[in-house]
Amino acid sequence: MKVLVVSDSHGDRDILVELIKKYKEKVDAMIHCGDSELAETDSVWQDMMTVKGNTDFEQAYPTVRTAEIDQEQIIWVHGHLHDVKKSKQTLLLAAKEAQAKFAFFGHTHELGVEILDGILMLNPGSILSPRGAYRVKTYAIVETVKNTIQVTYYNRLHQPIEELNYSFTRS
Repeated sequence: MKVLVVSDSHGDRDILVELIKKYKEKVDAMIHCGDSELAETDSVWQDMMTVKGNTDFEQAYPTVRTAEIDQEQIIWVHGHLHDVKKSKQTLLLAAKEAQAKFAFFGHTHELGVEILDGILMLNPGSILSPRGAYRVKTYAIVETVKNTIQVTYYNRLHQPIEELNYSFTRS
């Protein structure tokens, strides 16, 4: 499995179009974790799957999505309804209920990745307005190879950020 995860683009349609052009034939799926502020009818949604964020006021996107991609169960949300600024426990419980091994979220604009109870919890950061320790506009690529999960964060120039390259061994 190889997926691109992006979030919190807040109206920056051009970067989403750029990501689609660059990765359309190179990843199994492109996932947006909300706050796109784009219309539901926008053509980017033909290639990218999204959820409703707290600034997607008029859009009727789902608030939670799940998908099986290359035999991997994934859940993604924006995070505001799962209170991710305080804790990842609500999202973790939702992931367990969905039998997902991957849980993606946005909302905080702070990138981060960790394994909790065997589930990879990932925030790709914000592609437009990052916050937290890494003030770099980012997206992530999550790839599974045998018993390894590789997570690489990229900047808007599509360059990997060396210090934000993670490898996890699956149990």
